[in-house]
Amino acid sequence: MFHNKPDIAGRAQIETLVNAFYDRVRADAVLGFIFNDVAQTRWTTHLPKMYAFWETVLFRSGGYTGNPLAAHAKLVPLTDMGRDKFDHWLRLFHATVDDLFAGERAEHIKSCAADMANVIYSRINQVPDPRFDPANLTPEQRARYAQYKPQPVTP
Repeated sequence: MFHNKPDIAGRAQIETLVNAFYDRVRADAVLGFIFNDVAQTRWTTHLPKMYAFWETVLFRSGGYTGNPLAAHAKLVPLTDMGRDKFDHWLRLFHATVDDLFAGERAEHIKSCAADMANVIYSRINQVPDPRFDPANLTPEQRARYAQYKPQPVTP
């Protein structure tokens, strides 16, 4: 496949991605209100935390510390944090990655973002993670998962 976009190679590209993505989020008709007005995001601290988060996800070297579940859960009583919001966030994230980068790490960061959106959405709304709906499993997956004892989920 021919493309002229670089892959994500390190911290500099992560900062470019995070800055471009949150510029879109702040201006977004659906998400801007949540970040700007409801969460009252302090961008000077949030952006470096996101650089460290994504560097940790991709390269295991960002030194991220934090609790994204708690940060999102505290917004649930204040505004709608439904599936549509997470899907919209994910579409914006994927579009930003695709506009700037192409390659193995670019695909991996999009996959990680989808996993995180699903986990955070399901945990803060106390609903099953849609990726693990038994109706979506193949017979082979059903057999494999039947071997595992379910673990209790603690919020």
